[in-house]
Amino acid sequence: MPQNALYGGINAAVVTAMNSDLSVDLDRMAAHCRWLLANGCNGLAVLGTTGEANSLGIGERIAVLEGLVARGIPAAKMLPGTGTTAITDTVLLTRRAGELGCRGALLLPPFYYKNPSEDGLLAYFNEVIQRAGGGIAIYLYNFPQQSAIPFPVDFIARLLTANPGKVKGIKDSSGSYENALSYIEAFARDGFEVYAGDDSLLKPLLDKGGAGSITAASNVNCAVGAEVYANRDNARGAAAQDVLSATRRAVISVPLIPGLKALVARHTGDARWLNIRPPHLRLTGAQTAALLTAFDATGIRLADAADRPAAIPDAGERRAP
Repeated sequence: MPQNALYGGINAAVVTAMNSDLSVDLDRMAAHCRWLLANGCNGLAVLGTTGEANSLGIGERIAVLEGLVARGIPAAKMLPGTGTTAITDTVLLTRRAGELGCRGALLLPPFYYKNPSEDGLLAYFNEVIQRAGGGIAIYLYNFPQQSAIPFPVDFIARLLTANPGKVKGIKDSSGSYENALSYIEAFARDGFEVYAGDDSLLKPLLDKGGAGSITAASNVNCAVGAEVYANRDNARGAAAQDVLSATRRAVISVPLIPGLKALVARHTGDARWLNIRPPHLRLTGAQTAALLTAFDATGIRLADAADRPAAIPDAGERRAP
């Protein structure tokens, strides 16, 4: 693992709590962040894909960052997603994150215009980095299944050369071990941090010099991820990795974001966690039952789960007040 990795370890791509009117519920989100930090997470990747960030306006995203800090969530533990399709919006979000005390920001590529040239992509990031200033480290978010714009090794090499000391690492959600390994082999020796976006790749990439993980499933399996990270060099870590991989398979067996919210709803006994912004929809009753069965079969139990299951309404039922 690179020395002095800012987010080395287990990071949750934090789900965003919402009220019945689909506004952000900062109190419940902050409570979940505290639970994550107390149960194995080293950091909190707020406002990412899992956090429904692209369903939130720029003002809402800033309010989330400010609201979490105001509620005692350490800004230094947060790695907010700040990448948008507009240079000015990306700079605004990134600068505000830095002003609040976030050490890094996670940037998607400008994903609306497809197949940009490498020179065009480089120009975009150069503008963002120069305008954002030097107060915050930049992390790339490689998720080509969603953005349709990958980050090849050659591009990253050019970006690092053009912006020395500014680009600290990457979250690789490609799901490809070979792709993440190519980043490690090319750049980790110089301190570049490579984070697995797939729980099943945590230990394999740690073995090769990866920095840790940033995953959606860490909302519910972070304690197991922490066990892998702490025991990455022994059999206990290998056994924990088997469980971690099983939890990921369970979580992705249904639509990911509503599935995670269903698990958090059961864990907390609070069905308001099911609130979700369209185009995402709540799980159906059948989907919920299948998810809970698959998750429980992994054998893990959330650290402070209520003994009673939460009432989880079907997708067609009225939102919880």
